[in-house]
Amino acid sequence: MSLYGILKSAHSGWRYIVFILLVVAVIQALAGWFGKKTYTEGNRKLNVFTLVSAHIQLLFGLVLYFLSPLTKLPSSEAIGRYWKMEHISIMILAIILITVGNAKSKKVTDAVAKHKNIAIFFGLALVFIIVAIYMMTKADSSKTFFGVS
Repeated sequence: MSLYGILKSAHSGWRYIVFILLVVAVIQALAGWFGKKTYTEGNRKLNVFTLVSAHIQLLFGLVLYFLSPLTKLPSSEAIGRYWKMEHISIMILAIILITVGNAKSKKVTDAVAKHKNIAIFFGLALVFIIVAIYMMTKADSSKTFFGVS
């Protein structure tokens, strides 16, 4: 198997880890925010694991961006435009939101404010990721919403 194939498989599989951690982090943050719960060490660890997993996914994605034949397709075609510009832009924006949310939550001392920061920033990142996945299924008919590629 080539380096491209290994990285593509890693990137394709790792997305589930990122997605699951992000969903759990958002649910916990919403429960903490609206339930006015304390911010625990478990919350902090989950948020850090979510952040780290997203950054690992970004590293896989950046290497793939330069190796993938999909990014060599013309931008005038929907599939080429998606893989060249839209996917990477939206995913980088989502990872920036996760990073900013985690950093902002560290700066506040109030537990509810910590949960609120995580809920808002991680939640927005989750929305961006879901939109990007939906856009992928429209641009690339060989891909499905939760299918392994």
